[in-house]
Formats: sequence, structure tokens, C-alpha cells
Amino acid sequence: MTKSRVPRRVFGRLLALGGVPVVAAAAPKEKTAPRSGRVNVLEYGADPGGSVLNTKAIQASVDACSQAGGGTVCFPPGRYLSGTIVLRSNVCLHLEPGAVLLGSKSLKDYPSHVPAMRSYTDNYTERSLIYAEKAENVAITGFGAIDGQGGAFGVGEPYKQRPYLIRLIECRNVNVTEVALRDSPMWVLHLLGCDEATIRGVRVRSRVNHNNDGFDIDCSTRVRISDCDIWSGDDAIVLKSTSSRATKDVSITNCVFSSLCNALKMGTETNGGFENIVISNCTIYDTKLAGLTLQMVDGGTLDRVTVTNLVMNGVGAPFFMRLGNRARPFEEGGSPQPVGRFRNVVISNIEASGASRTGCAICGIPGHVIENVTLENVRIRSLGGGTSADAGREPPENERGYPEHNMFGTLPAYGFYCRHAKNLRFRNVEVSADNRDERPALACEDVEVLELEGCRLEPMRLKNVRGDRIRL
Repeated sequence: MTKSRVPRRVFGRLLALGGVPVVAAAAPKEKTAPRSGRVNVLEYGADPGGSVLNTKAIQASVDACSQAGGGTVCFPPGRYLSGTIVLRSNVCLHLEPGAVLLGSKSLKDYPSHVPAMRSYTDNYTERSLIYAEKAENVAITGFGAIDGQGGAFGVGEPYKQRPYLIRLIECRNVNVTEVALRDSPMWVLHLLGCDEATIRGVRVRSRVNHNNDGFDIDCSTRVRISDCDIWSGDDAIVLKSTSSRATKDVSITNCVFSSLCNALKMGTETNGGFENIVISNCTIYDTKLAGLTLQMVDGGTLDRVTVTNLVMNGVGAPFFMRLGNRARPFEEGGSPQPVGRFRNVVISNIEASGASRTGCAICGIPGHVIENVTLENVRIRSLGGGTSADAGREPPENERGYPEHNMFGTLPAYGFYCRHAKNLRFRNVEVSADNRDERPALACEDVEVLELEGCRLEPMRLKNVRGDRIRL
């Protein structure tokens, strides 16, 4: 039985790289299917020195494991340079502590893979370091690392010139646990059309290129994300729906986020919508845009979203909620999408400090309202500093604008600016500012049914608000 440690016969010679001994590669053995269900990539000729391209040796290991009925492909300590690896059903890639899978710095080592499932992401990429399509029972585990060496790809190069780190499409029963993911040329982990996925204990460090999203959960169902630590250049976790299929039944809990964009986001692509989403027990720090962004701008329906127990510090805005009308189709030449729906959101137990002066927006568009949003036990402290001119602003509708928390500029309220909404409930909500702010804490316009109970939101400015029930 081949053990996960380096085989005895491989100890032919040792090299010293940076003072760390590295085992030389064994000569490739005959490619017979393993009997143990556990494959050591060194047995198939992989070189752990970090300079020899190992794509063929690693793929041979994966294929042999699959042909034997499945099992684990093990990477002992070392540095394994590789191009695209295609993961097969019933195969687990296991990186032992000290093992690093290095992405090649050459685009030619990432062949194009165009999936059968069509979606808007066709515009983004055809390449990735690890790829699987329509596979079952696939896993990436261990306390090793996957390093995409993304800085080697020109910063801002076109999308298709930069591969993803991991891309799994229409796969079932996916498990990614404990591994460290770093320095992707583009998105770090993309699940498209997947069912039943667990992502646990993953550490992301990726700020070397544009579009360095952490996890993109796209048109996928029954996804559980927990105990992850993400430090990303783009959105840390973003739910997308880049085809007509909804992203639904997703749980995100016990995570830590920092992002140069948004920490937690739904959108921008929203064609199939989002349903049954639960986010809880997370901390967010040093995030340039919003801590939590919920938006529907390309059709689809957002329905039944619950967010609770978040702590934020140093965010552009704690919340941004937007129903817009960008109407982008998910297929080239397709019909524009109709305006979507945004309803049934509950946000509770939030502590946020160090928010920028921008404010939080809850904004639909004329004739299309955000419905049934409840905020309960929320406390926000912002930097303040808004002027009387800011207070008098009338933000443009900007129906087709790219949705971000600052798309309207500085809002006319330092707490919440609400427009084109129905059934808004604020319970035990408090906002304050570190510096004097001339704006009201709450400004509402074109809102049908506004309920305030036990809040500290003075002063307020209400315009065209029908059915308000205020018990401060």
C-alpha cells in the first residue's frame, strides 16, 4: 500500500532550496491502476522541486485513481508546478502540510474548457488550474496550499487571459476543506450549477490581480460555507446567478472577511435569483465597499434572506440594498431581462463601526419597490461629517448604473436612505456619528408602510411616506 509519506526509494538524493530540503522526483513507474484507493503523485513522476511542470504526472495520478474506482491523490510536502488539472468523479486531491500546488505562469499551460452549461460567465473565462465538469464526489482537502501565482499575469489583462484557481461546473457532492488558496490570476473558487457543496476551514489570501473574488457561488444549491477566513482583492463571498437557474439553499456561517470591494454580496449577475439564504456569525473588517450588499439588477427574484450576528469595522457602508434595471441577458444576443423582485429580508443583531460618511441605501426604482425588509437590533457608528448640502441632495435614480454602495454619491442621510420601498420595519435600530453631521439619520421617500419601534434615528426626514407607524 502506498503511504502518504515520501516512498523510501525516492530518497535517492536531496536538494536544498532556500535551506529547506526537497525530495527529488522518482522516475515514473508503470501507469497501473492503484489497488489501495490512495495515490502518491511522486509514484507517477511528479517533481516536488517547484520548477518542473507536473501537469502530466498529476493528471495521470488523478486518472489512475478514478479508473480504480476512486480514492485520494496525495501530495507530500514539496512544490508542484502544474497547468490545468481535470478532477474526476470520486477523487480527492489531498495536500499534506507543506505541500504547495503552484499554478504555471504561462497561459498556454491552461487549455480552454468550454462547459455545456451556458451562462454569463462564458464572457469571463475558459481556463482554470483545477477544473471539473459533471463530476460527483469530488474533494480538495488538506493543510497544504494552492498558489495561482496570479501576479505573473498582467494586472488588468483581459478576463480570458487570466485563469481561475478552481472552477467546478455542474458537479454534485463537492467538498473543499482546510486548504489554503492564494494569489489567483482571477476568481479564486467558482461553483457553477453545483449541488450539495461544503466549503469549510478554507483560508484565502488573494490580492495580486483584478477580479480576485474569494468564493463565487453561482446557480448552485445546497451550499454550506463555514469557518473560512477570506482576505480578497474583490468581493470575499459573492452569490451569483449567471443563467436562469437560481442560487438557493445556501448557508454561510462563522467566517472572517476583509475585501477591497464587498465582504458579502448577492449579484451583480442575478438572472435566476436567490432563494433561502442564511448568513450568520461573521466578522468583517477593513472592507472598502459594503459589508453586506443585496442587489437585483438583471432580473430574477431575491426571496427569503436572513442575516444575523455580524460585527463590522472599517467598511464603506454596513448595508447596501438595490433593486435596479441593468437588464443584462445571460446569453449573448438574448432578450433584456425584466425588472426583478426583491422581498422578504430579515437582518438582525448587527454591530458596525468605522463606516464611511456615505450612508446605507435601501433603494428600488419607480414602479418597482423593495418589499418586506426588517432590520432589528442594529447599531451603526459612522465617521460622519456630512454637510447641509449633502442633506439637500436628491440622488439620481440611475436605474441602469452598476450597483455599488456609492453609486448615488454621498447620501442625504448618514444612517439610512430609503426610496421606492414597501413594508420597511426598523426595530431597535440606532445610528450615530463620530463627527458632526448635518444630515438626518433616516430619510425616506416613496415608501409605503414604514414601521419604527424603539429606534434612535433622529432627526428624520419623511417624504411621500404612506402608512407610517412610529414608536420611538
